[in-house]
Amino acid sequence: MTRAQRTVRTQVAIVGAGPAGLVLACVLLRAGISVEIVERQTREAVERRARAGLVEHRVVEYLRAHRLADGLVAHGVRHGWCDFLGLGERLRVDYAARAGGAAHWVYPQQFLVRDLIDALETAGGRPHFARPVTAVHAPAAGRPRLRCPGLVVEADYLVGCDGQHGVTRAALPAAVRDDLSHRYPYDWLTVLAEVDRPVEGVVYAVHERGFAGMMPRTAQLARCYVQIPAEDGAERWPDERVRRELDARLRTAHGGLPHIGRLTDIGVLRMRSTISQRLCHGGVFLAGDAAHLLAPAGAKGMNAAVADAADLADSLVRHYHDGDDAPLAGYSARRLEQVWRVQAFSDRLLGLLNTSTTGAGDVRFDLRLKLEHIRRLAETGPFSTDFAHQYAGAGELLPPGRVPAPASLPATGPENRP
Repeated sequence: MTRAQRTVRTQVAIVGAGPAGLVLACVLLRAGISVEIVERQTREAVERRARAGLVEHRVVEYLRAHRLADGLVAHGVRHGWCDFLGLGERLRVDYAARAGGAAHWVYPQQFLVRDLIDALETAGGRPHFARPVTAVHAPAAGRPRLRCPGLVVEADYLVGCDGQHGVTRAALPAAVRDDLSHRYPYDWLTVLAEVDRPVEGVVYAVHERGFAGMMPRTAQLARCYVQIPAEDGAERWPDERVRRELDARLRTAHGGLPHIGRLTDIGVLRMRSTISQRLCHGGVFLAGDAAHLLAPAGAKGMNAAVADAADLADSLVRHYHDGDDAPLAGYSARRLEQVWRVQAFSDRLLGLLNTSTTGAGDVRFDLRLKLEHIRRLAETGPFSTDFAHQYAGAGELLPPGRVPAPASLPATGPENRP
């Protein structure tokens, strides 16, 4: 038997229940704009997806303004420095001090997603989980429409937050899907590891064998990265080999790093960046990874996705509340300007962290140059100040949109979950 099909009409339809889609849905719904959000995976799978863990200053401020940061502030940990290891030295970059107090919050993405789902449901939204989109109708003019098993959603606007390979993006004309891409000559092994104590701050190791990193996640877990040859598979990296490389690259005479215990998850991150040249077509808009896939240097992916949602939410509210269509028309240009700025920062940081493995030149010469650049980041001056502001996300704040009166806003966080 097949599921009975029903048609739902709404103002805004959203594909994808990740941070971008959920933030957009929460803000719009609280502004009185009707929203339907569909997600191909189950709620349980979405709430378990471990991804990013560092939330920028400006994103936290935006979530605070919309009372979507209660769980983050109550249970996250604020971080304002990072350490660089190289050639036996350990250099600390106190970026919060150089960015006027702006810092990151460490709060695993899956925790934020749970908070956002709770907030959406409290506000009256009901995400359609386990509803993979099978077809998207994206006309140049007129109302877009999507089809799921047992459900058709017609909307004034459709927002694709379903990733680089999502159905929303695939349904757009080829001219809209014209991307600019870059493939880096290495990949990163991603490791989720148990630790004997919390990681105090982000650690970047610049090493002749390649980059390694240790990032805080929870009191018992750390996210580690290991630079590996391009196209290497995870099967070539058994636990013992991973441990040896982490030990060799992160070892320092200063010590101080937590002991790595059981490795709970190992994967490979193909290091590439892809940015679409247009983020809208008719009534269809792209946000998050569907619009731009950024290499993970400086933890910019999720933060850029929420920034997309904030801009789009403000633009849609202005359209519906004020009859002002100019912000929607300028969405693509505004966001692409910001995304390319973020990409330029990430690219510079990747060049600083990763080691050339081509065999050309003296790797010690390269490491010494990197260390001198890092030393400038640790010193007071315009170079370190610029890095600090970009790294922490301390630049222009996200557009606040319509922030409802506090009394009408349900709080978010683990204590409000059933």
